[in-house]
Amino acid sequence: MSSLPLAAYACDPGLSKGRRYEEQKDSSRTEYQRDRDRIVHSGAFRRLEYKTQVFVNHEGDLFRTRLTHSIEVAQIGRSVARNLRLNEDLTEAISLAHDLGHTPFGHAGQDALNECMKEYGGFEHNLQSLRVVDVLEERYGTFDGLNLTFETREGILKHCSKEDAAKLGDVGERFLKDKRPSLEAQLANVADEIAYNNHDVDDGLRSGLLTVAQLTEIDLFAKYWFEVQKLMPGINERRAIYETIRRMIGALIVDLTKTSLKRIEEVDPQSILDVRNAPLLIAFSDEMGEKSRSLKQFLFQNLYRHYQVNRMSSKARRIIQRLFTIFMAEPQLLAPEHRANSNDKYEQARKIADYIAGMTDRYAMRQYRKLYEIEEV
Repeated sequence: MSSLPLAAYACDPGLSKGRRYEEQKDSSRTEYQRDRDRIVHSGAFRRLEYKTQVFVNHEGDLFRTRLTHSIEVAQIGRSVARNLRLNEDLTEAISLAHDLGHTPFGHAGQDALNECMKEYGGFEHNLQSLRVVDVLEERYGTFDGLNLTFETREGILKHCSKEDAAKLGDVGERFLKDKRPSLEAQLANVADEIAYNNHDVDDGLRSGLLTVAQLTEIDLFAKYWFEVQKLMPGINERRAIYETIRRMIGALIVDLTKTSLKRIEEVDPQSILDVRNAPLLIAFSDEMGEKSRSLKQFLFQNLYRHYQVNRMSSKARRIIQRLFTIFMAEPQLLAPEHRANSNDKYEQARKIADYIAGMTDRYAMRQYRKLYEIEEV
């Protein structure tokens, strides 16, 4: 089925605010398609394959990684974008890039690196994702970064303090002026929530850290679990879990589409400028929003803070902290490209943070062993 024409409130690649460095147009691709392709071919995107979502990569071959999570976000985002007549390519580009700045070992790694960097401006993975595409990727001869369009960069920067926003130029302006991002950016943000909530349920059950009995106390899961049991008596548990999660995702997408269309119709935006001046338009209904929050809270208490996850998180924090500490104390241990050009500790700390944030889980563990275990060389 072909896509419907873009709505007036969608981002038109022909009207993009452009790139930081001017480039010749591509005759065969739109500007947002070029962004998506640059992201997919980047080194930072490939490294997501070996970065933790919840479970560290070596704990099992079937658990989500940052890469598979990002692909799932993009799939959900494109589906809803088509329903809302938004730009699918821009939604996909933002979705694929939103976690490029994440550290190894998931949120435990980010928290540890932020603590290490507290005297040097802190560390936040969302800002780091923008830094990756603006500065750190080295693929082009005439500029640093990927030189993405303003609209993709704006979507990557989901949240930002006013202090940081003031340093970011045009992409930070909306945080200073209390404006909204494009609907494509709003959608990528909600698609992220749908993906990680539901797929963390799958990984939690697969790991044995969660049980079906626990989850049947959560309305969103219970409704579709018992529906599957009624429709498919005798189905085995693994298939029943898949059928339940599939229905949960479908229900969230339908609710998001209907509620967002209703909000859009009420405001009737005729341009991206109208979108920026409107309240958030991409959202769940109040009822579904509450169900989604309950599921998220359940996962936080029962999965992300499970003692077995805590044990790995504790190890991860120690690895990040000790890598940062030794590199700051002895920068000569770093390859030349990761050393500051001066004795500026702030510059050196940021370069170390960039280096550590770019590591995969297994690379960080290998570097730790080489530096701290006498048997390793």
